[in-house]
Amino acid sequence: MFKRRSVVALAAITALLAMLPGRLEAAAENIGVLRLGVLGFGTVNWELDVIKTNGLDEERSFSLAVEGYAGGQATKVALQGGAVDGIVSDWLWVSRQRSEGENYVFIPYSHTVGALMTPPDSDIGSLQDLAGKKIGVAGGALDKSWLLIQAVAKERHGMDLASEVEAVFGAPPLLNEKIETGELDAVLNFWHFCARLEAKGYNRLLGINDAIKELGVGSDVPQLGYVFPEDFANENPELIEAFADASRAAKGLLQTDEEWERIRELTKAKDDATLSALKTRFQEGIPLSWGEIERTDAGSLYELLAKLGGEDLVGSSPTLMPGTFWSNVVY
Repeated sequence: MFKRRSVVALAAITALLAMLPGRLEAAAENIGVLRLGVLGFGTVNWELDVIKTNGLDEERSFSLAVEGYAGGQATKVALQGGAVDGIVSDWLWVSRQRSEGENYVFIPYSHTVGALMTPPDSDIGSLQDLAGKKIGVAGGALDKSWLLIQAVAKERHGMDLASEVEAVFGAPPLLNEKIETGELDAVLNFWHFCARLEAKGYNRLLGINDAIKELGVGSDVPQLGYVFPEDFANENPELIEAFADASRAAKGLLQTDEEWERIRELTKAKDDATLSALKTRFQEGIPLSWGEIERTDAGSLYELLAKLGGEDLVGSSPTLMPGTFWSNVVY
């Protein structure tokens, strides 16, 4: 019996030793850990969960570590303090930071933004009908979507929207509550809050991407992206490129109903209609191309927003700062 156990043990040890070179080689090939700081309740967690659960990071020889924060400002502080390697933000912020000497770079995540929504029984059929109405706006007076809606109202109707409506600025969940209780006539909210309203029969009066195109920007410019210190990206190009590839692979999986069913609980969708609306709007926001056309159009959009919001929005630079978009990611 002792001899038989010894033979079995020896065989097991031999097998383990045979595996070690491969394991050591795999460990040597690992290109690092990427630490992302994101809103603990943000929709980007859906994509990051798909990456982690499906091992899309491991397939590309890196490890993704996700740290949740309570607010957007907290993620920026974490990035600036070196607690994380990257966050999610927009290229306006990246350009402004670069104009102030802080060099960050941007790679695309999504071009899904919000919309102006009205109740199912509303008689508001155009921006002109908003005169005298009470509108909820997520963010503040310099919210980019609010500035763009005002620009379209001026182009279409010669209307100074800000002076002809009562704008109520507030947190996205509260604004959804207020329009559902009839306290608001319309609401301009972030995309996933709009999707939840759509599932309840609310109407899209004007989507922000449609507004952008109406104002002369032809392509779908990604509004949100992953942001990294430029030095870190340049020192770890394989890591950033691998993450960008994993992000695109995750978006591919999020084109399937099966993956949406898997993350249903994460989306907090209470019914099929809500899950369907979230899925549709998320998928609409997947960047299909990212190259010179989109970057040029982003520059045009920046100049438009600089005119609308001035230095309070974009800082001292009237044009998009060179280097805002990391050149290694193109598709």
